[in-house]
Amino acid sequence: MAGPSLRPHVHWAQRHRELYLRVELSDVQNPVIAITDNVLHFKAQGHGAKGDNIYEFQIEFLEPVEPKPVCRVTQRQLNITVQKKESNWWERLTKQEKRPLFLAPDFDRWLDESDAEMELKEKEEEKINKMKIESRVPKDPFKHLKKGYLIMYNLVQFLGFSWIFVNMTVRLFILGKSFYDTFHTIADMMYFCQTLALMEIMNSLIGLVRSPLIPAVLQLLGRNFILFVVLGSLEEMQSKPVVFFIFYFWSIIELFRYPYYMLSCIGIEWKPLTWLRYTTWIPLYPFGVLAEAVCIVQSIPIFSETGKFSLGLPNPLNVTIQFSFLLQIYLIALFLGLFVNFRHLYKQRKRHLGPKKRKMK
Repeated sequence: MAGPSLRPHVHWAQRHRELYLRVELSDVQNPVIAITDNVLHFKAQGHGAKGDNIYEFQIEFLEPVEPKPVCRVTQRQLNITVQKKESNWWERLTKQEKRPLFLAPDFDRWLDESDAEMELKEKEEEKINKMKIESRVPKDPFKHLKKGYLIMYNLVQFLGFSWIFVNMTVRLFILGKSFYDTFHTIADMMYFCQTLALMEIMNSLIGLVRSPLIPAVLQLLGRNFILFVVLGSLEEMQSKPVVFFIFYFWSIIELFRYPYYMLSCIGIEWKPLTWLRYTTWIPLYPFGVLAEAVCIVQSIPIFSETGKFSLGLPNPLNVTIQFSFLLQIYLIALFLGLFVNFRHLYKQRKRHLGPKKRKMK
């Protein structure tokens, strides 16, 4: 059982509008902090001067303060910020004249009244300068038009890939249709969506979005190469079951990507959607690349036999560059692109879903 409660060491400092309290407790658990009748009540489990224990204290402030303290817990200490109701300089922290033994000045943040006035003046000047700079920056008259375009673009793409996903799911699992007619029923919509996706490169080039250009180009050109060159030009490939898996993996990924971007345009973040956006690609993206690689391997003998897209060089070289040979080189590039995009997506996931500093208000 925990022993009797103890008082932690508390250091304090002030500014004209704020009070700062630094509680010397590490590994704080279950902190209870409240201000009632101008008295700060603190109680928490933590490691202090007397080891792991329950620590608590009360401070009756010299003058009125706001009843909502702001707290920040770190591994080594707990920081509390209290707003004064009136901007002035206090001669001491507590209403009682004799300073409590557990309370001491925080010399790391301590300022005299004149120094605090100078700091306040510098902040006001900095704020005024910032406002002047912002006033000189011309406002973008097309801001709302750009936002509206991005919302509509992502909405159209989301609806297009949703149609593809639902259509394929219903045909296979409800109607019992085969894999072999996927291309003939889905290709037109996939052509539309992937052609429209070329706008993503343009959006990045002209600065409408801040996404990196190279990963977007690699993914888009890779998909369109499979769709238009390999599948679109070879009727023999259009009835292969691998087409179903390529289209299915592509559509599932976009079901979360486009609505995430659409909501981001209007400043909305839905945490489940964010998690899906930066998590579903982990299994789906490698499977999609694998399906594309199978498609390439299956098309190589057909291109070799038909000689389609092969390039014959004139004399004196008199050499024919087989398109199937280029496809073998493309296979290597496909997996190199997988590595580049995987690293990019992993960095994005770490930035959006990585651990954040713990805060308590």
